Amino acid sequence: MCLILLAWRGDAKYPCVIAANRDEMHARPTAAAHWWPTHPQILAGRDLSEGGTWLGVTRTGRFAALTNYRDPGMRRAAAPSRGALVTSILLSADPVAKTINHLRAVSADYNGFNLLFSDGETLGVYESVTQAGRELGPGIYGLSNHLLDTPWPKVETAKSRMAKALSRLESADPLLTLLRDDKPAPDERLPRTGVSLEWERLLSSAFIRAPDYGTRCSTVLRIDESRRACFDEWTWNPAGEEIGMVHFQFALE
Repeated sequence: MCLILLAWRGDAKYPCVIAANRDEMHARPTAAAHWWPTHPQILAGRDLSEGGTWLGVTRTGRFAALTNYRDPGMRRAAAPSRGALVTSILLSADPVAKTINHLRAVSADYNGFNLLFSDGETLGVYESVTQAGRELGPGIYGLSNHLLDTPWPKVETAKSRMAKALSRLESADPLLTLLRDDKPAPDERLPRTGVSLEWERLLSSAFIRAPDYGTRCSTVLRIDESRRACFDEWTWNPAGEEIGMVHFQFALE
């Protein structure tokens, strides 16, 4: 994932809301979100190259979502796939505190990443570059390819729009609108993450359109006060056109 917005315990009607974009090479084989036949408690897309996922939820309300930390100088070609970490959290029954301890023990094996995750009751974040994890209280959080709530333009804009959308969540449309924002940030507000200025511009919008790399899917998860989950995911082609959509509703166990 390259942009995750999360509203946690801030709205009585929808105590958990996630809106996220996954940015990836268009040639990387991917399966749209589905209930995994091998692990039927997991609802998630799947990276068909490595077998892991970038965002998923379980029938109990456990969830995890991952972004890469952008620093080309830190990347190791032989490091294992970070998507396996999301899968392991979804399969685990560990509370957030224990998951943080586990991630602290293994995170150095992987290229830089950030994880937002919940055991269904508590929310946590782990940032591998700082090797720091913590539990999070109620609030609206934004995560891109740096640390949690780093004030990149697309993070700040999306968080502000999400706060306004929370009163209109009978449908996923307001959240999809903010995820589809393809306006780049002005050059003076661009971060400097070790890629070219052209790439900083391209990556500065919430929704990325490019022939080889861009936003592959947008996901919205809403869990309401009655513990009913609504999961919507749209798939996009390199031109940013919709080529698939899935919708799931289920009561949390």
